[in-house]
Amino acid sequence: MTATTPPGRTIAEDGGLRLEFVRTFDAPIDQVWSALTESTRTAHWIGAWTGDPASGSVDLVMSAEEGAPAAPVAIEACDPPTRLVVDFPSPDGAWSLEVVLEADGDGTRLTLTQPLGDEDDPTSIGPGWHYYLDRLAAEVAFTQPTDAWDDYYPALKDVYAAP
Repeated sequence: MTATTPPGRTIAEDGGLRLEFVRTFDAPIDQVWSALTESTRTAHWIGAWTGDPASGSVDLVMSAEEGAPAAPVAIEACDPPTRLVVDFPSPDGAWSLEVVLEADGDGTRLTLTQPLGDEDDPTSIGPGWHYYLDRLAAEVAFTQPTDAWDDYYPALKDVYAAP
C-alpha cells in the first residue's frame, strides 16, 4: 500500500477539531477485529502489546517508532467485534481514539476518530494515522505492510490542515 489510499479528514466542530478516517476492508469483521486487537497481529502494523486487557491497560511498543519505549494504553471501552476506545499516549498527553467496525456487505467498514486538543497539530497527526491504517490494511490482507514513512509525511501534511 502507498499513501494513495483514501485520506482521512480534519473536521471542525463546536469543541474544536477532530480527525476522522474511514476505510473499507475486503474481509469479515472478525478478521479486522483480530488484526486490530490481537498482539501477534498488531505487532505487524503498529506494535506488540503486553499485559492483560481485562485490567483496562496494556503496554504498547510502537514498531515503526525506532527506539520507542513501551507506553501504557488505557482501554476505555471494548465491545468485540465492533468498538474499541483507547487513550493512547502522546508527547502532549493522552489521545482518545475510537475505532468502530461495521459489516459492509462481505467486508468491513472501519471508522477511526480522534478529537484534537488545542496543542495537537492535525498536519502531523493525520499523516501518522494514515500511515498506520495502511499498515493495518496490509495486516488484514495478510500482506507486507509499508515502511515508507516518507510517502506520508510531509507529502500528506496539507491534506490534514484544519478547515
